[in-house]
Amino acid sequence: MIKGLKSTAVGLTTMAFMTGAAFANPYAEYEGTTLIVNFPAHPHYNAVMQILPEFTKQTGIEVEVDQLPYLKMRERQTLELAQDEGEYDLIAYVVFSKADYVYADQLENLAKYFMNPKLSNPTYDASDLIDGYVYNIGFAGGDKGYLQGSTGSLFGIPYGSETSVLGYRKDIFEKHGLEVPETYDEMLEIACQIPELEPGMGGLSSRAASGHHAAHAFLLHLNPLGGAIFDDEWNPVVNNAAGVQAAEALKSIVDCGPEGATNFGFGEALGSFLNGDTAMFLDTTVVAGQIDDPSKSQVVGKVGWAMHPMGVKRASQTGGFGIGIPANAENKEAAFLLMQWLTSKEGDKLVAMAGGNPSRFSTHADADVNAKFPHMATFGEALQHADPDWRPIIPVWGKINADLGTTLSKVLTEDLDIQEALDGVAERTKAVMEDAGYYTWN
Repeated sequence: MIKGLKSTAVGLTTMAFMTGAAFANPYAEYEGTTLIVNFPAHPHYNAVMQILPEFTKQTGIEVEVDQLPYLKMRERQTLELAQDEGEYDLIAYVVFSKADYVYADQLENLAKYFMNPKLSNPTYDASDLIDGYVYNIGFAGGDKGYLQGSTGSLFGIPYGSETSVLGYRKDIFEKHGLEVPETYDEMLEIACQIPELEPGMGGLSSRAASGHHAAHAFLLHLNPLGGAIFDDEWNPVVNNAAGVQAAEALKSIVDCGPEGATNFGFGEALGSFLNGDTAMFLDTTVVAGQIDDPSKSQVVGKVGWAMHPMGVKRASQTGGFGIGIPANAENKEAAFLLMQWLTSKEGDKLVAMAGGNPSRFSTHADADVNAKFPHMATFGEALQHADPDWRPIIPVWGKINADLGTTLSKVLTEDLDIQEALDGVAERTKAVMEDAGYYTWN
């Protein structure tokens, strides 16, 4: 009898535990909350819009999205983040905004949320997030002030981040017996062969327009060729041999490009490749969906993908968007739950299947994702070499970047001597850095 009573008591205890577990719901406290989020008008976030209803279904948390072109998004965020109480609970920010927002104390440090057992999902697996993306988009306060390191903290999570890959016309390469370039020398040689082999076709489609487009294109080559904007003591070194080589590479690409290449922004460079006017495209992974879209592309099924060619090292860019919680947000904990769900393995696969940019290594290797988007495996391989420090993300970078891009445009359109041009950039950059206090401790 006693034995039976004991067994019954154990059974009741077990049932009570199981009942409690069954009703444990980390979202229950926030059910009915409405989050207001600010996202860019961007292919990745168009995919996000498709999966948000699943988040609401699982959690009971509603999401209202204010979706804006990213430059207008930045203007709106600048106004909102400066208020005592902001409208947004979660924002997507472009990578170069990280320095400004963190420096102004406008983004939440995420440590306290990941430390909270009621909020932090133990199966999140942060180690699966792409390192280069995390360091580039999310970290501040570590090495150089804007990277990971012993003193670094996490302020955002990559979401809609991008790296650089080489797209090439398989049909053109097969027709002329060309090998897919693995090095910079091979890529530059083929880029200038193509106009001879295919009259009227450019070799490689690239950004080149004055300002940030020309600067972006230059930086795309600078890092793999062993260059940098600064040394470890913030002295400008953009004008050293590697910098000159990167500018020469850009000029060669533009000279061998399609008609009007000197005026190409990102849209024009992509459009040229989509229209079949160039044989190669070296830029962001975000273009893959458009290249495979018959409503936008004339080269569907004709494009292969390869890693960013190797210079003195293997390196590809990191950029794009991340998501963070404004310091003046009203619903910070619910916003963290949304952030965590979107960037979880489940959320990352959902957005990838909807045509977005995955932020996890496992998503790039996922069988379902690769069955639908075969290029994801190549992108995942490229991401092993994604460099978070391909450009400096510091508060004065915007001014330096604009000067760099304007000067490079003169190299491309007016044949300004490359060494002279970069020496001028270095000299002006030194003055900007001095005014900003970077040499105070020297």
